[in-house]
Amino acid sequence: MQKMNWQRLYSSVRTGSTRKGDEVTANTAEQRPFASHLRTSFLRDYDRIIFSSAFRRLQNKTQVFPLPGPVFVHNRLTHSLEVGSVGRSLGKAVGDALVERHVHPDEDFREFYKYELPSVVAAGCLAHDIGNPPFGHSGEDAIRSFFRGLEGEAGRRFKEELSPNQQRDFLYFEGNANAFRTLTHHFNEKTPGGFRLTYATLASIVKYPADSLNGFNKQQLATKKSGFFDSEIGTYKEIAAELGIPQPDPAKNVFARHPYVYLVEAADDICYRVIDFEDAHRLNIISIDTIKDLFLAFFDKEEGYNAREKVEKRFHEINDDNQKVQYLRAMLISHLIDRVKDIFMDKEAELLEGRLEKSLIDYLPEREGALIKKIDDYSVQHIYNHRAVVEIEIAGYNVIGGMLKEFFAAVLDPHVSKSEKLLQLISKQFVISGEPGQLYHDIQAIVDFITGMTDLYAVDLYRKITGMALGQIR
Repeated sequence: MQKMNWQRLYSSVRTGSTRKGDEVTANTAEQRPFASHLRTSFLRDYDRIIFSSAFRRLQNKTQVFPLPGPVFVHNRLTHSLEVGSVGRSLGKAVGDALVERHVHPDEDFREFYKYELPSVVAAGCLAHDIGNPPFGHSGEDAIRSFFRGLEGEAGRRFKEELSPNQQRDFLYFEGNANAFRTLTHHFNEKTPGGFRLTYATLASIVKYPADSLNGFNKQQLATKKSGFFDSEIGTYKEIAAELGIPQPDPAKNVFARHPYVYLVEAADDICYRVIDFEDAHRLNIISIDTIKDLFLAFFDKEEGYNAREKVEKRFHEINDDNQKVQYLRAMLISHLIDRVKDIFMDKEAELLEGRLEKSLIDYLPEREGALIKKIDDYSVQHIYNHRAVVEIEIAGYNVIGGMLKEFFAAVLDPHVSKSEKLLQLISKQFVISGEPGQLYHDIQAIVDFITGMTDLYAVDLYRKITGMALGQIR
């Protein structure tokens, strides 16, 4: 398998650009990475994501605990912003280390890794959950369950009119792949390219660079899930060709992981482990003593500023328990950022050869790896299976499953009266043609519509179309 090259792995080419030979002919001003005196191409990526309606809607999508509530907890938006902050720090630490290690004659190399990699990783972190449906991971499960339960005429048409890979896009629906679609698909707009992000930023969010047919094979990290739907295979192939991402077997849509993916993934891995504990403490699910025991253990072997006695002394000087948790959270995140940066640099050769088969946090030293496992085990037992979390997951199954039942029936038979009314509720952004041979794209349109909803909008629309509530003229 060909080796990746740090200098080729970044590109300011955007989706929606056209080429003649090797020259980018569309939107050429955008293709110069460092041309703007105000914003480089990669800063534009960050801005386009953060100002988008798809990103804003994350403020009313569940992270772990139900929204809204009397106690403020993280939602998908605040989680993504915090992951972006950690990702920026990781990008800065790694970028500086790469510039120091590689004496490179190309000034663009130094400029990118010294100053732009933090923006790319931060933008990838902002967008990493942008394709998630309402109600967290239970929303994904609800979509899969619906399509796996199709019977009769609906099941027959689904199997006969969709290719095996297209079927698996829904049978194994994946929020990661949906994020790539959300960012790259133009939906009902004339301008191609979706958000028109740079290839570097887009490559950084594709954790599982495989299609649905070759994904969900846990023997390899790259195929643990899927990273793009059947409809976006061509787009990812263009990105891979531009950035020099290897495709080990040309007959299979499976690629090596882009090295920046590991940094986006690590930022998420660090944040959700630490932040979920902070939320659980605010909800009185976890005691301050439990968090102290689990978090302070990371500093047992540290020296200087991070020595346990110094961290613990500062911890006891703080009066408010919430502030104590925030302090430990900040110290642990900083500690893990340093660890992950060192691991990334130690694994440079494996990263460039596309053969690193674990996430960076899984390469922590044995003692710290065991501490991470304790956090994971405690989270599963006391957080992710807490009654409030389970209740919202069940709600997600009912709401999303119920809406899919209604809208899928309308897509299969669009000309009956009820179907015509239901299809009027779908935004014009999502085109349903009703034409022969277009069932895959029509199903995608209703799934796009539903996955883009906030939790509250999904509940509101579900109640209205099932007759549990009546709409009001506003």
